[in-house]
Amino acid sequence: MVVLAVLGLMAAVVVIAIPDGRMTLAAEGERFAARLKRAQEEAVLTNRPVEAALTPAGYAFRVRRAGGWQALDEGPFREEAWLAGTEVSAEKEATRVAFDPTGLATPAQFTLRRRGQVVEVAVDAAGNVTVDAH
Repeated sequence: MVVLAVLGLMAAVVVIAIPDGRMTLAAEGERFAARLKRAQEEAVLTNRPVEAALTPAGYAFRVRRAGGWQALDEGPFREEAWLAGTEVSAEKEATRVAFDPTGLATPAQFTLRRRGQVVEVAVDAAGNVTVDAH
């Protein structure tokens, strides 16, 4: 009986110690920022403009080719949906960030919110991407 009680307590400790598999808002913001930085690198390496276009549902990457913007969905640039409950707003209602072949960017600041948490992702004119979790 004592052995069963000890095993039960050990099982409870293991269940409590298992991390939650859901991504935190801070991790989602970091992932978004990393993908923006990768888009900047893609623009420089391929010598063509690359942009991230945001919607309330998620974001996608596009590349400037003859005739206009076309979807860029190869490698790490597949379209990404925001996690359930994540709301995104942009300073000055910006819906895109474009990186030119020199690495410069259209400045933008995005605020991600979920369940009282706030994370800000900013891109400055030099193409620097920063994340600030409150």
